[in-house]
Amino acid sequence: MTIELNHTIVPAHDKITSAKFFAKIFRLPFDEQQVGYFAPVQVNETLTLDFHDDVERFEIHHYAFKVSEDEFDTIFDRIQDEGIPYGSGPSALENMDINHRGGGRGVYFCDPNGHILELLTVE
Repeated sequence: MTIELNHTIVPAHDKITSAKFFAKIFRLPFDEQQVGYFAPVQVNETLTLDFHDDVERFEIHHYAFKVSEDEFDTIFDRIQDEGIPYGSGPSALENMDINHRGGGRGVYFCDPNGHILELLTVE
């Protein structure tokens, strides 16, 4: 049996605002008519992020996404266009630099809830 991650819950202060932010940065569809207990964003054929705002306080999570070089450029352009602070590592979230670990590129930035989002082109 192959195990695939099907979905994960993303705690949020406002699930719709959070889902819209994620969908906009990653250029993914978001349909407000699908919002119920969760605000789902389909990342790919097998993974959905379900934004949930039923808690007042939550721990900050880290979500890393491996993307192609072209996808990195496109998403990174949107991060910069939105004026979102970014950094080269989890302890350098706002140094406005990217990293080149493993011969690829990587960048970290935060969503409106403080969750750390990472883009990387090489594992």
